[in-house]
Amino acid sequence: MKDDGRFQKSMRLLKRPPLEKLFTYTLLIFIALTMVYPMTWLLGSSLKQNDEIVTSLSIIPRSFDFDSYIRGWKGNGRYTYTTFFMNTIKLVFPTVLATVVSSFVVSYGFARFRFPFKKLFFLIVISTLILPQQVIMIPRYILFNRLGWLDSYKPFIIPNALATNSFFIYMLIQFIRGIPRELDESAYIDGCSSFRILTSIILPLSKPALFSVIIFQFIWRWNDFFDPLIYINSVKKFPVSLALRSNLDISDTIAWNEVMAMSVLTMIPPIIVYILAQRYLVEGISTTGLKG
Repeated sequence: MKDDGRFQKSMRLLKRPPLEKLFTYTLLIFIALTMVYPMTWLLGSSLKQNDEIVTSLSIIPRSFDFDSYIRGWKGNGRYTYTTFFMNTIKLVFPTVLATVVSSFVVSYGFARFRFPFKKLFFLIVISTLILPQQVIMIPRYILFNRLGWLDSYKPFIIPNALATNSFFIYMLIQFIRGIPRELDESAYIDGCSSFRILTSIILPLSKPALFSVIIFQFIWRWNDFFDPLIYINSVKKFPVSLALRSNLDISDTIAWNEVMAMSVLTMIPPIIVYILAQRYLVEGISTTGLKG
């Protein structure tokens, strides 16, 4: 019956009037072009001469200047973008790994175990979602300063290793609750421990949710500007987000083509991560139950 309903719905879509289909496709193309235009303009501007960027709205440059990537990669003259990209990797990768591991373990505990004050602890975790970052910014800075973590990547890695991101915890809890408990019970009968169930049953089935956490956290940390601006002071430890901003301060004349060129390069890693993990996101959306 469900297949017949889907077939009839597909046939109705195919039998739409030509004028309605033309309007739908035109609207979708317009929306797509509107969303893609800033990206294409950024790419085109990275290949323009600096004066052409402020005098022309054309996407295609009059003459292609690939040297803007070479000059831009040199950075501020003291540190190149090789240093800034390596700093970003040192900041982002451990943070993402710590977030995934800690959030998954804590979510498994809330979703599968009973312990005293469970509801109270869960309420405290969820209540942190409503706290604005501006409220905890000053106390967090004072705490990290007393711990001697300033001008390092510890303020990003260690808190995430302690499962402080309640958004990911809540998302994983909801996903794990959708996994039938019968699988856990069967594993217990076979002699599996709680840790074995976590690694052999819950972990493989939670792959779509975990990849969602990876994508979100990777993009957020990679593009983060505010937190590194507060906690990192040394230029040699700047991530690419701060390095791009520092290019605007090193001289009175801003080389916009170099800034655009480095902006294009900084967008490539998040795009690659999204493309590689996209099929797992699609799998999580399309899979509504367990097969077996």
